[in-house]
Amino acid sequence: MTAFNVRIGINPLSWMNDDLPSLGGETPLDVALTEGRQIGYQGFELGNKFPREPQALKTLLAQYDLALVSGWYSGRLARRSVEDEIAEVGPHLDLLAQNGATVMVYGEVADSIQGAPKPLYQRPRFFGDAQWAAYAARVDEFARYTLSRGVRLAYHHHMGAYVETPADVDQLMSRTSDAVGLLFDAGHITFAGGDPISVLDKHIGRVCHVHCKDVRPAVMRLARNRNWSFLDAVIAGAFTVPGDGAVDFPSIIARLKQHGYSGWLVVEAEQDPVVAPSFEYAQKGFRTLRALVDAPPGTRGNDAGRNPQNTQEAA
Repeated sequence: MTAFNVRIGINPLSWMNDDLPSLGGETPLDVALTEGRQIGYQGFELGNKFPREPQALKTLLAQYDLALVSGWYSGRLARRSVEDEIAEVGPHLDLLAQNGATVMVYGEVADSIQGAPKPLYQRPRFFGDAQWAAYAARVDEFARYTLSRGVRLAYHHHMGAYVETPADVDQLMSRTSDAVGLLFDAGHITFAGGDPISVLDKHIGRVCHVHCKDVRPAVMRLARNRNWSFLDAVIAGAFTVPGDGAVDFPSIIARLKQHGYSGWLVVEAEQDPVVAPSFEYAQKGFRTLRALVDAPPGTRGNDAGRNPQNTQEAA
């Protein structure tokens, strides 16, 4: 087995939600940073309350002995040119590069309905080889540019967007070079109808960033059956932290260990902190991942990453 060099980080969504400011919007950033460090997290992804000036961000994170993991970038390559995208990404890329982040979370937001009051089936899609080829070529060229700046593009397959399902991921990965890394998100790929283990097995060589998000199958079914929007599903609790849902995290971490994945494991679970108290759930996610990461080779961390009740519910 090759070396398993990982760090465990978290996204501030456990405390405050960028897409739904009403969820934890009153929580100061210092509360999230203090509690995250107390729990044991080594770094944070960016959120909307973080400084956007490189030195100010570096100073802030140093106060808590935290690293910058990465940061979401709202890309629009489905609608605009690579040249325009490069001009747009400049300040964000500088912020990441100057603070030691080596990956950038790329989320395609052109035509996305992830923040709109629309049912998930109305998401955008590419139709035919020509559309896929044109989009993939732009993503690849843009990724080569960010890589030249020392930051690899980590493409985030996401509910409500062009690249949502396992088939979409297959299309994008098959049409792009290794410059385009894959952000593997166990929660999103499960919600999209996929088997996270199968997707990981197929594309593990391209995985450069991992979002550890669990799911509640009963809520996902309601979201589909009742034509909820993505944000409706989030509010209802479709997602949760590792160890609180039905995703087989022991197998996911075992696969990453076998492959010698090197990078961040990031707890990122959109929830209402009133329903899912921030500290409690952030700690549950950390302890689940820590047990799995530290488990001896050939073991599964006593299945720390599975909730038997929710696993049965998913069957």
